Amino acid sequence: MKIREALSLFRYYQQSNHRKRTAESYRWMLQRFDDLFADRELDSIKPDEVYQFLENITGTLAKSTRRLRYAKLKAFFNFVAEKCSPDLKNPCSAPLLSKTFRMPRQTPRAILDKEIVDEMIYNTKNKRNRLILELQARCGLRIGELLNMRASDVSERRLTISQPKSGKEAEMAFMPEQVAKRLRDYIKDKSLTADDRVFPICYSTARTFIRKLGKKLNLTIAPHDLRRYSATYASRNGVPLEIVSKVILRHQDLKTTQVYLGKVSEQEAIRWMDILHGK
Repeated sequence: MKIREALSLFRYYQQSNHRKRTAESYRWMLQRFDDLFADRELDSIKPDEVYQFLENITGTLAKSTRRLRYAKLKAFFNFVAEKCSPDLKNPCSAPLLSKTFRMPRQTPRAILDKEIVDEMIYNTKNKRNRLILELQARCGLRIGELLNMRASDVSERRLTISQPKSGKEAEMAFMPEQVAKRLRDYIKDKSLTADDRVFPICYSTARTFIRKLGKKLNLTIAPHDLRRYSATYASRNGVPLEIVSKVILRHQDLKTTQVYLGKVSEQEAIRWMDILHGK
């Protein structure tokens, strides 16, 4: 089987079995591979050719991106071996490639303290910026979801997330009563129509003002740190993991949620033992 034929089968399989977002994430790299090797037989592709291909398209990128491109190409060859050609040896499994494009070591992110987050929120006088902080830290929303939100997506204490990361048509998020009231008042004061974006700014603007707030506290803070805080704060206060995962973060897999949660300190462990069993 030629590479072109195998790629067509893989694309069709993805369209039938995966979310559109997943298939789209493969498109650019598979097209580059097709351009270079379309008329080659599958079993003629050697590890050194794969290595050179990946180096050419990822050489200047972050290690995590390089690893992702490698994993996607490996997934393509695994698919072909499983569905079409059981005797095919995956060239991506060569030791050189596995070592070069291995997963970078993850550095645990520090979880923000409640006092820090509260100080950031209460000292922010700009109503728009305060709401962005609250909706991330209190409700666990992604910054992209906030910036795409329309006035029609707000209903009492519910938020409709259109085109969420999960690939679903929509998801629901929920707000504390006071945050919901401030958001409704903000929309009313701004005279926003149903189709108006509630926060018509770009990601770089949001990131910049959050970083500036963090700098005042001698901290380096990104928007996603507030979403991560919302999960850890809920978990530390006894909210079941299923609620943290499915309601606050809206993850598909509990394992993803566990990555978000901060490391439990000795003091935290002792506090929970006292709560559960008394001192």
